[in-house]
Amino acid sequence: MRLAILKIDLINSFKLVLLSLLLFGNVSAQTKYKYLLLLKDKSNSPFSINSPLDYLSQKAIDRRFKQGIPIRTSDLPPNPSYIAAVQEAGAKVIYRSRWMNALLIEATEIQKNAILNLSFVKGIEFNRPLKQARKQAVSDKFEIEKTMSLNYGDALAQIQLLGADAMHNLGYHGEGILVALLDDGFLNVNTSACLSHLVSNNRIVKVYDFVDNDNSVYAQGGHGTAVLSTMAGYIDNQMIGPAFNASVALFRTEDTPTETPLEEANWLFAAEMADSLGADIISSSLGYSTFDNSVDDYTPAMMDGKTALSTRAADLATERGMVVVVSAGNAGTSSWGIITAPADADSVLAVGAVNRAGVYASFSSRGNSADGRTKPDVVAVGSATALCNTSGSATTSNGTSFSAPLVAGLAAGFWQAFPYLTAQEVTRCIRKSGHQFSNPSIQLGFGYANFSRASAVVVNEYPISSIQPNSDLVSVSISPANKSEIVFKFSNSLINNSLRISFINQTTNQILFQETAILTNSTTSKMVLFDVLKPDILLRIEDLSQKKTLNIIRW
Repeated sequence: MRLAILKIDLINSFKLVLLSLLLFGNVSAQTKYKYLLLLKDKSNSPFSINSPLDYLSQKAIDRRFKQGIPIRTSDLPPNPSYIAAVQEAGAKVIYRSRWMNALLIEATEIQKNAILNLSFVKGIEFNRPLKQARKQAVSDKFEIEKTMSLNYGDALAQIQLLGADAMHNLGYHGEGILVALLDDGFLNVNTSACLSHLVSNNRIVKVYDFVDNDNSVYAQGGHGTAVLSTMAGYIDNQMIGPAFNASVALFRTEDTPTETPLEEANWLFAAEMADSLGADIISSSLGYSTFDNSVDDYTPAMMDGKTALSTRAADLATERGMVVVVSAGNAGTSSWGIITAPADADSVLAVGAVNRAGVYASFSSRGNSADGRTKPDVVAVGSATALCNTSGSATTSNGTSFSAPLVAGLAAGFWQAFPYLTAQEVTRCIRKSGHQFSNPSIQLGFGYANFSRASAVVVNEYPISSIQPNSDLVSVSISPANKSEIVFKFSNSLINNSLRISFINQTTNQILFQETAILTNSTTSKMVLFDVLKPDILLRIEDLSQKKTLNIIRW
């Protein structure tokens, strides 16, 4: 009898286990995950590079045109018919990436597998969901950056190290420059006394929350508020940011309680929105190395400028003619030690931290990149940085999160001062402004970024000169009979090179004329028709083959 009862108990237990497995399997099969779905092509798209206003703003098109950057197939949105097919397979399409030709989708495992069989689907980024169940305790990602209220009254040290006081004295405060900030939200920015000038002067041109897919950026995220105030805050006699008159776009990409690759995808989508708005600069005080689920972790060897999702997104942004400024990271005293993505991107300005005396802050992530490039690029004050809290009061905080927006503010005023420079030239000048450019270190990179030194680089490498012969430009002549005919005679050393000639209104920063020509053995002269010659017109001649500016000439 006892054996029979035991046998019945075993059978019942087996049934319960089997039922549990079936129920769990069914629940698991119905669980939805977020994936970055990669598409193969943009074939038969209704969008065209000849009609960019269908997907880019006029300001975005103008920014490209000014820098000679063409509209590419990679600028086209993903094919709507592909999106419809993915939706018909049961997935929810949340965001679309033009640059990576990708879709952020939410789908079950079954739906995802069915979608992977569609002919136009290339695969899944990382071959796994972007956000999975947490397998380790999450630490406070902004732990070093706790603020403490101080009754002090200035940001003088950080402004002087940047040379932003000299920049302000020349009348450059970021006017006409649009900076997109990517962060964890911007709590109380719309009511902050420190940032009220941005609100009252309509300088906040766009807000979007990529975490919650709405416009609620002012409801959470004190980190973003502090970052914005560092760059653009203004309380007279207390705290003034380097670019307090810049316009801004505020994007929430970071979900503070978590750390997942989904936040990197949000970074990508926000950068694309910044591009389509016509932003000049992206400032991001976020970094990625290890995640809640260790399967998603990067390794130091992956900080090579080409692996991390946010790193690739940052480089794609620079290719569109934006200056990208990012924090180097706060891993200096941790086992990780080095920069975090996207600071390893080769075209960004990765910013480390020093204290007010210019001494390396030990928490600041060190260089170099895994492939040996100098990182960080430059440094600014990130220890006891003057800023404003979510109550609108002046305070201080620590972190490369705050040295980065200082440099973004410097870039805004600097580009305002030299509007004819390209984004790559702005980045190069700020790098070369470092006080130790000729002898970089893994702690400070090229050194303290500085407006006056960057301006000196412009004078030496991108000077505005009078019309006179040189090694590249043999002569410039204007037809006496027809004042609009201008003939350029170039050196034979430039034969087979592609040259671009642009006329720019320095006052309005508008390109009035632009034309490209390839010099040949039989044709080293180029005639252009342009009849608006006056003192505020700049002539810019670029060698596209060598990717350098040959002449910047004032008429």
